Amino acid sequence: MARKVNELGSLQGEVTRYDKASVTRWIQGMTPKGKSPQFVAEAISGFLGRPVSPVDLGFPQQARGPVAARALTYREDVGETLHTLAELGSTDISRRSLLGTVPFVASALVDPQRQWLLWLLEDEQAPHLAAVTEGGPVDQVKAVIDMFDLMDNRFGGREVRASIVHYLSTQLAPMLQQRTLPSNQRRTLHIYAAKLAATAGWCSYDSADYGLAERYVIQALRLCAEGGDRVLGGQILAGMSHLATSLGNPAEGVALARAGIATARSAGSPLGLMRLHTMAARGHAVLGASRQATTSLLAAGGALDRSRGPAEESPWVRFLDHHYLEAEAALVHRDLEEAAEAERLATASVEANSDRRRRQAISRSVLATALLQQNRLDEAVGTAGSALELLGGVHSERSVQALRDFRARLLPRRSEAVVRDFERKARPVLGASAA
Repeated sequence: MARKVNELGSLQGEVTRYDKASVTRWIQGMTPKGKSPQFVAEAISGFLGRPVSPVDLGFPQQARGPVAARALTYREDVGETLHTLAELGSTDISRRSLLGTVPFVASALVDPQRQWLLWLLEDEQAPHLAAVTEGGPVDQVKAVIDMFDLMDNRFGGREVRASIVHYLSTQLAPMLQQRTLPSNQRRTLHIYAAKLAATAGWCSYDSADYGLAERYVIQALRLCAEGGDRVLGGQILAGMSHLATSLGNPAEGVALARAGIATARSAGSPLGLMRLHTMAARGHAVLGASRQATTSLLAAGGALDRSRGPAEESPWVRFLDHHYLEAEAALVHRDLEEAAEAERLATASVEANSDRRRRQAISRSVLATALLQQNRLDEAVGTAGSALELLGGVHSERSVQALRDFRARLLPRRSEAVVRDFERKARPVLGASAA
């Protein structure tokens, strides 16, 4: 129990050293500090297979802004969603202290997933590839989305996040609340708002604001249903799956990926389906389910083969290609301890992404782990050092997470000089080690 709580905290940047004596104190009535009550609840939820809140366990209700709680809910009334999103964004930008460091709550992803699947079953008239209206505010918003995507790719999510949230909460959400908008424009703008909310979530993840990331993507999924875009909906579910798996909830990550696969099968988007199968493989690999992970990777490759190229796909998935699949598959093989295959794929990803520093840093970290798994310590540390240098020009929590994973694997060899030297260089970027 204590080990699981420590693991969940570490995944959200919290270093704790709880032991069995700590668990005894909690049973006796002591409340752990900070976000730890949420981690305790998440651990017990995993053991029981059902959601449990800190209050259910007898911990006092933690002070939290009302919007932080409401933003975890997928609401039927899209007007309430827009209001929640505008308030969340405004609080995020101008009154951040009211939000505090809201935690990621894995159990909160269950209901949005269920609501989306119900919408998918009930709305049989939803188009496979959503038609996008052009002209007026639609063109302006599309141009803004393109600009934000470019900035995110070049500089990382941390640098662009505030601008996205400000535009979404002060410009686009109020625009959608106007009753004079033509219905076809309103539908397209709901899709664009969903895209921006999902991007705000992804950028929040890149800033290590995991709780905010979760809240933005939940609201994004609801807006996407209003716009009826199944391709984008599948991609939002893929992002949710990535978030859940990366934060220690791989079973939920697999469930979210499967919901996305059910969405994408009827969406006419093989590239979108490829990403979702890959996310399922990621979750299976963390769970140690080798057969299921391999099956999912094969399905991802099959979907990629069926794609007729980016020009024939939705704009939301045109960034996906065989290089993306290589990079993610390397992570799968890393987690399955299949070091030679992880090395091959990570090397290919490093060579293919010379102009993308974030992807370079992640793939070099995975390559370093693959080398370490083959007892090639000096090569591994040298490769990780090059990944560390890349982080000087781009702020990306995903890249930091990959390097932290490598550093954690070095612990059995921490007495060696090359490891101690790497730890010293990495500490300013990765923070203190949990060891």
